[in-house]
Amino acid sequence: MYRFLVGLSLAAATIWLAQPDLSTAQEKKDKEKPKRIAIADPKDVADDPDFLTQGEYVGTVVLNSGEKKVGLQVVARGDGNFEARLLMGGLPGEGWDEKESPLKLKGKTEGGKTTLTDGTVKVEIANGQAKVTDGMKLDATLKKVIRKSPTLGMAPPKDAIVLFAEAKDAEKWNGGKITKLSDGEFLGVNVRTKQKFKGYNLHFEFRLGWMPKSTGQGRSNSGLYIGDQYECQILDSFGLKGLNNECGGFYQQFAPKVNMCYPPLSWQTYDVDYTPAEFDSNGKKIKNAVITVKHNGVVIHDKVELKSETPGGGLKESDAKGGPAPIYMQDHGDPVVFRNIWLIEKK
Repeated sequence: MYRFLVGLSLAAATIWLAQPDLSTAQEKKDKEKPKRIAIADPKDVADDPDFLTQGEYVGTVVLNSGEKKVGLQVVARGDGNFEARLLMGGLPGEGWDEKESPLKLKGKTEGGKTTLTDGTVKVEIANGQAKVTDGMKLDATLKKVIRKSPTLGMAPPKDAIVLFAEAKDAEKWNGGKITKLSDGEFLGVNVRTKQKFKGYNLHFEFRLGWMPKSTGQGRSNSGLYIGDQYECQILDSFGLKGLNNECGGFYQQFAPKVNMCYPPLSWQTYDVDYTPAEFDSNGKKIKNAVITVKHNGVVIHDKVELKSETPGGGLKESDAKGGPAPIYMQDHGDPVVFRNIWLIEKK
């Protein structure tokens, strides 16, 4: 009995010693997980060095063939860390050939200067300029630019239906709520128009939040649901490839022809030409929905046929049957705001 009790005690002690220190494990987990940053108001990042460094830069480089325009997209990843794409020909929508692979660089800020490299090409950023060298023939200075969509702030024509122009227009949306920021009052996410529409031309403006430590679908995520069925993704995909689950993509169906996403906290536009699907008297679909989308003034979808609804909307095609339907903006808990929304119905 004594030996049994001693053995039991030793076994218990061994088990106790083998148990992980839960408090230490939790502390380690918390330490490894980056603190989420989610900022909607530009005034809150006015002096943030990462925010001031990220963005787009343009210049020219002298090659054997002569001068060539070059663009640089710098993406902040938090705590002074950055990723970037060097694009020969210029920025997306302004000279860069999407068929030509970008040069990818990484780096960080130290001593007030940000240095990025791929091992050969080096980019040094300071005071709104990016110096590009490779130790041999490449030598260029790029200047930071802030692009604006050519349709930004477009006034609605007389025959347009205004869905949001000022705070009181939140009443036109189910779930409509106002986000008050230092530069205005804007429509928030998770809203659906009370009015329903068939085909239309839609003008839509949105602004993504500053979320440098977030990645993928966690980076300022929302979605514009055309006819409450087809999601045109709203996501901070600045500087990324441009897939069907990134900004401007129709989820699981079509990637944008070019990734026209601007840096976070920039106002952006979608201009959409939408013709709903058609169904016969027996409820059978005879024509797909057709959509053309301009993102920041550049065509990213040209008369594409959507074969079915995308996930997450309020309606299925088989329920809507091409009839009038609302417009919906999805909520993923991220700081996204909207303004200047209007449409012209098709006759």
